[in-house]
Amino acid sequence: MAELAARRAAALENETPMMREIDISYRTMFAELTQRTLDGQFVADFPLEGWFVTVTVKDRDYWYFDLPTPEGKDKRSYVGPATEEAITERVKAHKENKDNIRERRRMVSTLRRAGLPGPDPFAGDVTKALADAGLFRLRAVLIGSVAFNTYAGMLGIRLPSAAMQTGDADFAQDFAISAGVQDSLPPILEILQSVDPEFRAVPHQADRAKVVAFVKGYQVEFLTGNRGSDEYTGKPSPMPPSAARRRKTCGSSIT
Repeated sequence: MAELAARRAAALENETPMMREIDISYRTMFAELTQRTLDGQFVADFPLEGWFVTVTVKDRDYWYFDLPTPEGKDKRSYVGPATEEAITERVKAHKENKDNIRERRRMVSTLRRAGLPGPDPFAGDVTKALADAGLFRLRAVLIGSVAFNTYAGMLGIRLPSAAMQTGDADFAQDFAISAGVQDSLPPILEILQSVDPEFRAVPHQADRAKVVAFVKGYQVEFLTGNRGSDEYTGKPSPMPPSAARRRKTCGSSIT
């Protein structure tokens, strides 16, 4: 029996596809594209007419951005922790930051021709709309299959199932961060309907008054971890910076 088990294990090992490394030139280009994209989003989020200020909350410093409005009252937006070096460097170089979207598109085309995966166009449009509205600035993260498609470039290897598409986009945010940033987004449904007017809100099955997903033949869902009692697992949680409600779960996905 032991010999048979060893043979089966060896056979499975031989069947496992080898992960091939991506050429160093493309890995370098991917890293540069990532940096340029972050810089470009920073320029879009924080116009040159405004200025950055630090705000101390519970003995920690955070960057905020004040932008003058026609009404004479500054609009304040959350930027990020002052202790996060990458954010502070962008703040200091704000006036010099420039976005060359044509060059970024050229780099994307080169990487796609090299075989690196990317999201389907609709998933890209949804993610960009939420990014432009400030979702990631408010510390949300992209998870699920759309995020998985970016791992090849970050890890520098070709992943066997990188082309997997599931017809949905999932986002997650920590409740404590959401409650503490003192900033907000436009209603999520309005953002999604700017991509496609057919998006509709989907009430949570445990509380019909609260929304956790938006569907148009393509599901967009928002998740948050459950730090409290297990009795809250599977129930929607209010997230202050957004007009949407998120479903609480103990992990990063729901089955």
